[in-house]
Amino acid sequence: MPTFLDLIYDEAPLSAFDEHLARVETGLGEDEAAVLRTEYDVALRLRDLITRMRSREAELSALYETASDLTAIRDVDTILAAIVRRARQLLHCDMTYLSLNDEHDGASYMKVTDGALTREFQTLRLPLGTGLLGLVAQTGAAYFTEDYATDERFVHKGYIDEAVAGEQIRAILGVPLVLDGVVIGALLAVHRSVRRFPQAEVSLLTSFAAHAVVALENARLFAELDEANRSLTRHTEAVDAAALAHDRLTDLLVGGGGVAEVAEVLTGVLGAPVSVWTASGDLEAGEDPGLAWADAVAGAVASGRSVAVEGGLVAVALAGTEHLATLVLRRDEPLDLAGRRTLERGALVTALVLLFARSVADAEERLGGQLLADLLEAGGEARDRLRDRVRRHSASLDGPLVVAAAAVDGADPQRAGRAAVAYAQRLSGLAGEHRGVVVVVVPSDDARGVGVDLQAAIAAADGRATVGVAATTDAREDRLVAAHAEARRCLDTLLRLGRVEEVSDPAGLGVARLLLGDNDPEHVAAFVESMIGPVRAWDERRGTGLVDTLEEWFASGGRLKEAAAALHVHPNTVTQRLDRIGELLGDGWRDPSRSLDLQLALRLERLRDA
Repeated sequence: MPTFLDLIYDEAPLSAFDEHLARVETGLGEDEAAVLRTEYDVALRLRDLITRMRSREAELSALYETASDLTAIRDVDTILAAIVRRARQLLHCDMTYLSLNDEHDGASYMKVTDGALTREFQTLRLPLGTGLLGLVAQTGAAYFTEDYATDERFVHKGYIDEAVAGEQIRAILGVPLVLDGVVIGALLAVHRSVRRFPQAEVSLLTSFAAHAVVALENARLFAELDEANRSLTRHTEAVDAAALAHDRLTDLLVGGGGVAEVAEVLTGVLGAPVSVWTASGDLEAGEDPGLAWADAVAGAVASGRSVAVEGGLVAVALAGTEHLATLVLRRDEPLDLAGRRTLERGALVTALVLLFARSVADAEERLGGQLLADLLEAGGEARDRLRDRVRRHSASLDGPLVVAAAAVDGADPQRAGRAAVAYAQRLSGLAGEHRGVVVVVVPSDDARGVGVDLQAAIAAADGRATVGVAATTDAREDRLVAAHAEARRCLDTLLRLGRVEEVSDPAGLGVARLLLGDNDPEHVAAFVESMIGPVRAWDERRGTGLVDTLEEWFASGGRLKEAAAALHVHPNTVTQRLDRIGELLGDGWRDPSRSLDLQLALRLERLRDA
């Protein structure tokens, strides 16, 4: 027959103990029966103690598992869901839920629930002090009720009672979540029947609440650590990008790169297109981003920092207070501080590149101008010794040369001078300011073409130029000096006649060249040739009388019949000859100034023949 110890070992139900007592008690004496009943009472207490110990063991095991989760899971919602679920299982309740306080709104809101039946309850917000949950969240004390609907200790609100009724809630136990003495929320267990909550359940739920607080605090610390790590990573990436930009921009400066290279480097480093514009608003490098950035330039110049515009950023390249260029970054997303500083550093490098280019241009202009002055003013022997300097300057004075003298108006003299130097360098020539005008010496046999090109180069620098040109076969002996003097006389003649913004060689001056004292026989012959050479050549080839017709037409004052009578031909013949003369001399030969030169050339030709 089993004993009470056997029943305890077998975890027999309470009815088995009663049946065993009734069976053994039969036929025993009074004393033996008293001993048996004492054994029965001890067995029941041992059974109850073992049951409580096993329940406590289960509770401690659940708390241990929860603590283990805190070290393995960093997602706070996952941890809180586990805490609420295990609390429900251990307390054998119908629902558990956890709320967090919102001090700004003065309410406590549902964070996680387990066993809820309605969506409305899962999103419920209770003002602090309202209902059992609101009272726990406000006071930081544990509360429980056997039947919430009839308990007048709590402040009832209609929408809260409706949510409670929807969940069929009767008994509620709530404990606070306390962190560093501050109540941050509450953990609650619910039964859908009326019942009391023993102290063991209050203690168990309080322990779970303590774990929930640890989970929330760990989650906050983990979040801060993750954010700090992300911030450190972003900072490291920004430092690396800034270092890369610094290295590439430094290499660019050392390697003599230009503005286009600066735009290319910044585009690569910042991951967005960068364009560079002149101070006057002309695109110098990159592509037009299509942004409205002009109004932001003044702010960037005043602050020395980049200025945000819709769709990008604007930074300016400054030399002191001088605005040299504008950098425009096209980027839809905001640029971080490190990126903005990189753009500003690029603007500084752009200013250095432009200043260096200006210094080089100024130096080359000074050196080229001084070399040009030495060539024009030195004697023949000294000029020969200057050839080495010319070669070191990457210029060439071999073969036919053209000397151009330009008077500039409307432009900054230095800018116009740099434009002339750049033009001369493209042709391996020299340029510089000499005795108040811009002088250019370049290898060419097209004097007028050089003058037109020089005029266009100066016009690109916002200047207007009047240009006199002269040609020479080479730079030996005094030919270069003579060509320079002739180009200067052409320029002076153009200015005296008011023919500004024109280009002319000596032959293009017409009679003015002779009237101003240049009556060298060779120049007279050149003048005659330039005026009537094509007509005379036609007569020599065809045996016609176009020159005689031209003389008689001028002598008759342009009257057709009188000229025909003097020539003993029909007026129609004169008309045909005049048309041919127009084809040979070009349009405008009958204009007053042109006809005067033609008549003088005819007279000089007649005198030379006599």
